[in-house]
Amino acid sequence: MSNLEIGLTSFPVLLLMIFLRVPIGLSMFLVGLGGLYFVTDGWTVALAKLKSESYSTFSSYSLSIVPMFLLMGQFATLGGMSTALFKAAEAWLGHRRGGVAMSAVGACAGFGAICGSSLATAATMGQVALPELRRYGYSGGFSTATLAAGGTLGILIPPSVILVIYAILTEQNIAKLFLAAFIPGILAAIGYMLTISIYVRLHPDSAGVRPPMPYSERFAALFKVWPVLIVFLLVVLGIYLGWFTPTEGAAVGALGTGLIALFNGGMTRRSLSESFLSTARSTAMIFFIVLGAAFYNGFLAMTQVPQELAAWVGGLGYSPWLILAIILSLYLVFGCVMDSLSMILLTIPIFFPIISMLDFGLTPEETAIWFGIIVLIVVEVGLITPPVGMNLFVINSMDRMTPMVETYKAVLYFVASDIIRVVILVAFPVITLGLLRLLH
Repeated sequence: MSNLEIGLTSFPVLLLMIFLRVPIGLSMFLVGLGGLYFVTDGWTVALAKLKSESYSTFSSYSLSIVPMFLLMGQFATLGGMSTALFKAAEAWLGHRRGGVAMSAVGACAGFGAICGSSLATAATMGQVALPELRRYGYSGGFSTATLAAGGTLGILIPPSVILVIYAILTEQNIAKLFLAAFIPGILAAIGYMLTISIYVRLHPDSAGVRPPMPYSERFAALFKVWPVLIVFLLVVLGIYLGWFTPTEGAAVGALGTGLIALFNGGMTRRSLSESFLSTARSTAMIFFIVLGAAFYNGFLAMTQVPQELAAWVGGLGYSPWLILAIILSLYLVFGCVMDSLSMILLTIPIFFPIISMLDFGLTPEETAIWFGIIVLIVVEVGLITPPVGMNLFVINSMDRMTPMVETYKAVLYFVASDIIRVVILVAFPVITLGLLRLLH
């Protein structure tokens, strides 16, 4: 069996292990380690790579941004920022038809700007918004689907942990990726709100009515979210303007949200310890997946699978747009069985060389950034795509009274909104790249 055949055989083996419920990080690690054994005819190279890859992965300065952003999200929760965001959005939108659900989406967008994790955004906003949605008579499936979809904004609106991983894998500028994600993130929030508006008109019994609040109370609620705006502007603008590196920006953000939590009384010795432990657990999970992906992708590189696949696709003579459509369709399929980080780590080393050699009328850097944002959105769809949408399980676990099938039915409206947005961003790259071009 040739090296190329060994590499191609690894794909069904890896998928089989995933279907057998072996953790994705461990699956990639074991397949990569075993693949190296067969490719190099022994354990010498595999064990040597185990030593070198582990050290290079866990000592990477670029990856230190991940625990900082996760810690920032933890401190933001302690500081009551999630509650303040929801109350402010509810004060201005809550009296509209489906307004409390729209408020939850708006709050998710705001919290995503200081969190960077989809699951953390969904879990945090679920605790804040679910009681209010129940209080005003919103149906269980509609409520859980709204919060699951809103949680996906956590990885799209910068800062984003997944974008950081993509930037490292493709050697792109993190600040430029953050800037390019801004307008698509706003479009996502607007699209979800329009979806809610359509849903409550098609299903009038799914949402109750909340009386409007006086303007004095609306402005008072709005004033309480100023810390979120300050932290967001400080981190994103600071990184983009070169005041500090992305890692330093994440540390500044964590410090800022920590001080806000301290002044608001949410920071105690116990809560601080729990925040560090939770961040450490999440970081360990992410880093192990990164290590597994590094092993598997290193094995694939030795088998020449990515290079041969890119050459084969290029020789087909298909339109670049058709090839892009096929790749994005594959992401939608993968999203049904894999989490977002695993998809990025597993597929980008294979798909990115293919995209890089296609002509979309953009510069190589613009193509990389545009593709990254589109992939991020499609990966985001995977978080709410049945049957294995991670956000769906996170939110549904908070509302045991709602059958999962009801959540599945309602979330399809949000999936449709995401697909329409992907089509628009693919057809008009200037939407993604316009802000970047304007500021350069």
